[in-house]
Formats: sequence, structure tokens, C-alpha cells
Amino acid sequence: MTDAKKELLNILLTKSIKTGHFILASGKESDLYCDCRITALDARGANLIGQVGWQLVQEEIMPKFPGITSIGGMTMGADPISLAIGMYSVEAEEPLKVFTVRKEAKDHGRGKRIEGNFAAGQEVLVVDDVITTGGSTLKAIDAIEAEGGKVVAALVLVDRQEGGREAIEGRGIPVFPMFTRATIFGDK
Repeated sequence: MTDAKKELLNILLTKSIKTGHFILASGKESDLYCDCRITALDARGANLIGQVGWQLVQEEIMPKFPGITSIGGMTMGADPISLAIGMYSVEAEEPLKVFTVRKEAKDHGRGKRIEGNFAAGQEVLVVDDVITTGGSTLKAIDAIEAEGGKVVAALVLVDRQEGGREAIEGRGIPVFPMFTRATIFGDK
């Protein structure tokens, strides 16, 4: 594990990851709670997410999916992660285009569901902060595909290893986590 990834893990453990008894948004009970927004909206945390995430994109994702041009996911969890990685990509020949997916289309203006640097036909790396069941990531994928984007891979900050990865990969979209429950707690 690189020094940057170790530092990012330390920030996640200090700020975002709690153990105990929790009821999740899905209604499921869990002994693990991850509020990654606290880390992703921390200046140092965001910088490290950009660094570690961009390294993951360059070393593992882009070699398999060289056509990726855009990065984004469901607001609000994906927003700081997508932007941080996009900012690190600025030195690349073709920096990533960053966008966000609204939970619902705007009811005014152009009525857009996807905001930012997105266009139909782009190959997309969808992002989420945490996957549990995969529900919010799958909603983002559906919205992107409905607007003509082609989601080729998913990047997640934390995979809780509770079935979400399998649900996403069941749609033919491989998931690349920065951390898993196992790596956070030293099981792997």
C-alpha cells in the first residue's frame, strides 16, 4: 500500500468509518457505517482521493477501458470523488470530463438530469463513495445510459462487501474499489 493510500485509510478510519449497530438507508442493519463525505469534503482527504483514485484509473482501469473520457456519479456522494480524480487527471493528454447525476431531472431550465461535462456517446467511469447493495450506483448507471452514455466500469471509494459489487458486476460493469471492508480492517 502506498504512503498516500495509507494516509487516506487513516483519514477514513478517523473521520468516516464507525463500528457499532446501524440502520442503513437500505433499511438493512449493519455493524459498519461509512460516511465518506466527511473524508471526501476534507481538503487533505479530497487531495488523497484524487491521487489514489487517479493512480487506480491509470494503472488498473484505463488499460482495460482506454476509451473512458468521463467520470461522474450520483450526487452527492460521487461529486467530490469525481472532481478530485478529474483534477488529478489534468496532466493527462486527455483529462477526464467530470459530471454529476441528479437524483431527479430539474423541473426548470433545460430539465437536465446530468450536469457538467457529459455528452451522449461518451465512455463513462461511474463513481460512488460507498457501495452496500449497489442501488445508488445502479440508479446512476441507468440515468447515464438513458442519456446515451456508455458506462464501462465503476470506481468506488469503499466497498462494504455486502452484495453491491456483485449487483453492479451482474450488469456487466466491473467494480474497482479503492478500499474494501477486508482491506480496511486488515483481512486482506
